[in-house]
Amino acid sequence: MYKYDTYDQAMVDARVEEFRDQVRRRLEGHITEDQFKPLRLMNGLYLQLHAYMLRVAIPYGTLSSAQMRMLGDIADKYDRGYGHFTTRQNIQYNWIKLEDAPDILADLASVEMHAIQTSGNCIRNTTSDQYAGAAADEVVDPRPYAELIRQWSTFHPEFSFLPRKFKMAVIASDIDRAAMKLHDIGIQIVKNEAGEIGAAFYVGGGMGRTPMIAPCINPFVPIDQFITYSEACLRVYNRHGRRDNKYKARIKILVHELGKDEYTRQVEEEFAHLLTQNIEPPLAELERIKAMFADPPFETGLSDELDRSDPDFALWVDNNCLAHKQPGYIAATISLKPVGGIPGDATGEQIRLMGDLAKQYSFDELRVTHAQNIVLPHVKKADLYALWQVLDANGLGTANLDLVGDIIACPGLDYCSLANARSIPVAQKISQRLAGQAQQIGELKLKISGCINACGHHHAGHIGILGVDKKGVENYQLLLGGCEGADTSLGQITGPGFDEDGIVDAVEKATSFYLSQRQDGERFLDTYRRIGMPAFKEAIYG
Repeated sequence: MYKYDTYDQAMVDARVEEFRDQVRRRLEGHITEDQFKPLRLMNGLYLQLHAYMLRVAIPYGTLSSAQMRMLGDIADKYDRGYGHFTTRQNIQYNWIKLEDAPDILADLASVEMHAIQTSGNCIRNTTSDQYAGAAADEVVDPRPYAELIRQWSTFHPEFSFLPRKFKMAVIASDIDRAAMKLHDIGIQIVKNEAGEIGAAFYVGGGMGRTPMIAPCINPFVPIDQFITYSEACLRVYNRHGRRDNKYKARIKILVHELGKDEYTRQVEEEFAHLLTQNIEPPLAELERIKAMFADPPFETGLSDELDRSDPDFALWVDNNCLAHKQPGYIAATISLKPVGGIPGDATGEQIRLMGDLAKQYSFDELRVTHAQNIVLPHVKKADLYALWQVLDANGLGTANLDLVGDIIACPGLDYCSLANARSIPVAQKISQRLAGQAQQIGELKLKISGCINACGHHHAGHIGILGVDKKGVENYQLLLGGCEGADTSLGQITGPGFDEDGIVDAVEKATSFYLSQRQDGERFLDTYRRIGMPAFKEAIYG
C-alpha cells in the first residue's frame, strides 16, 4: 500500500497546524461561524444535528493495521466508542467536540491519514474495487491509478472550488464492484487488442435528486495520458458547470444538457490543447507508486482445500468469501451488518480487533467497501477457520454479504441535518424481520437514504428506500429494480409512500412475491426485470 514520503507528511502536518490555529480563533471568537465554515469543511468537519461530525479519508479504501487501530482509538478517545464506515470507503465520527478536532487530525497524521477534501466543492476521496490486487478477474491492480489521481487532485488550485462536489472511481475489471457508472467520472482500466493498458472514461453519472448513469465518452485513453484526460473533463465542467443553482451544479446535469456528443467534443478539444502543455505526471512517478502495491510475499504450493465440516463456517465461506488470484488464499469480507445492527457501525474495540486480525492473517492490510463492510484481502485458506472463529465471537461473523440483511444505509435523521427521515431504525427492523429468510431469498441489495441526496444509494438498490418529509411526517418511498454493477440501472418508485412500519411490511411483501414468482437461478433483480413493475406493485399495494 502507499507510504507517505517526506513531502506528503510535511503537507499533512502543516495542514494540521493551520487548522489548529483556525479552531483556536473560532473558539476565542475572533472569527464567526460563517467565516469558519469553509475552513472546517476543507478539513472534513461538518456541523450536524447534535454535534460536529468528522469524515476521515481512506483513499481507495485501503488501510494498514496501524491505521485501523488508530481509527478505533479515536472512536474511544474522542467519540462515543464507535465509528461509521461510509459509502465512499471513508469513516465518520458523529460526536466530535470542536476543541478536539485538531488533536484528532494530529493523531491521524501520525499514521499517514487525514481528512482533507472529504467535504467541499472539490474532488473527493477516489474509490475503487475492494478486492483490488486480490481478484482474479482484474486487468491490473487499479489502486496505483487511484493513488495518482489522489496526488494530482489534492490541493489542485484549479479544482478547489468546483461548481459542486466531484466523485471519481477507478476499477480494472468487467465486474463493477465500485458503482463506477454512478460517479461524476468512472474510469475502467482496460487492455486493447494489442495488449496495451488504457482507461475507459465514463462521465456524468450520479445519484441524488436527479440520478443518471454515466455514458462512456472515450473507450480507450492511453494510460500515460489518463490524468491529462481527467483534467480535460474537469476543465470543461469547471468552465460551464452551473454555479447559480446547486441543484443543477453537478457534472451529470452539464453532460445531459450539452449532450454526450457535444460534451465529448469539448473534452477532446481541451485534451488536445493540454497535450501540448505536458502536464501528465512522468511515468517514473506511476512506476514508483506501482512498486508500493506489489503483491505481498504469497506462499506457493498451498492447498486450496477447506475443512467445511462446521456448517456455520461453511455458510460464511459461501456468502462472504471471494476466490483469490493466488492458489491457497481467499478474500474474506467482514460484515458490519449483524442482525438488527446499525449498518456500517463498529465499536472502537471491534475496529482495533480487525486491525489486529489483518496484521495476523492478511499481510497487514484491510479494505473498506462502498457497501460499508471490511475486507481482509489476502487470507490463507489454512487460517480461515481460525479467523472466522474470532470474528464470530466478536459480533463480526455474520454470513450475509449481498443478502437482504447486508443493508446500505446513511445516518439519516438520527444525525444528519439534511435528512428528512430516519434510515437506521428502518434498516434494523427490515434486518430483524427478514433474517430467517435471508438465505432463501438470496442476493438482494437493499439500500436506504434519509433524504434525496442519496447517501444510501437508494437509486441503485434492487430494493431502494427513500425517506421524505410529508407534511412534517416521515414517509418512505419504495423503489425497485436498481443495480450498480456492469448492468447499471436506476430504481423506479412503486407508488405512494409508507410510514416506518408500513415500509417494512412493503419490503416483506415484495420479497414474498419474488419467492412465489422466481424461476431457477433467478435473483430478485432478475425476476423483477422479467415480470416488471405492475406485477410487483399489485402484490405490494393489493
